[in-house]
Amino acid sequence: MEAKTKITAKDQQQDLVITREFELPVELLFRAFTEANLVEQWMGTKVLKLESKPHGSYQFETSYDGNVVFRANGTIHELVPNKAITRTFEMENAPIGVQLEFLEFEKSSDTSSKLTMHIVYRSAEHRAAQLKLPFKQGLNMAHNRLEEILSQLK
Repeated sequence: MEAKTKITAKDQQQDLVITREFELPVELLFRAFTEANLVEQWMGTKVLKLESKPHGSYQFETSYDGNVVFRANGTIHELVPNKAITRTFEMENAPIGVQLEFLEFEKSSDTSSKLTMHIVYRSAEHRAAQLKLPFKQGLNMAHNRLEEILSQLK
């Protein structure tokens, strides 16, 4: 099955662009990133904190067999309903460091929308470390789950 989420990463750059078309209204897609119960469902993680507002913060944690396997946090710098989120993102205990993420939500039609994520890393090396992880596969799986779960809310 072809990956619907596209990642564009030019050689020797410290950023990348992720795009995905969803068969979801833009308002519903935006909610998937700003409402804790929806984030938990499609990301398969526990939301410890999610303050969906400018200068808010968030913390996510995933456990397996009682052990924490993934923890992430960040600060939301800008939040424009149904349009944009600017935030930092940091995976704890990972060599990648803090990244800056610009999420843009675009209405394609009344029933479809597009997500564009521009992610800036501290260095080209940090971005390369991210791309060595099963990042692309995990992102596609998560976005597929997002569309499947939120399609039920249409």
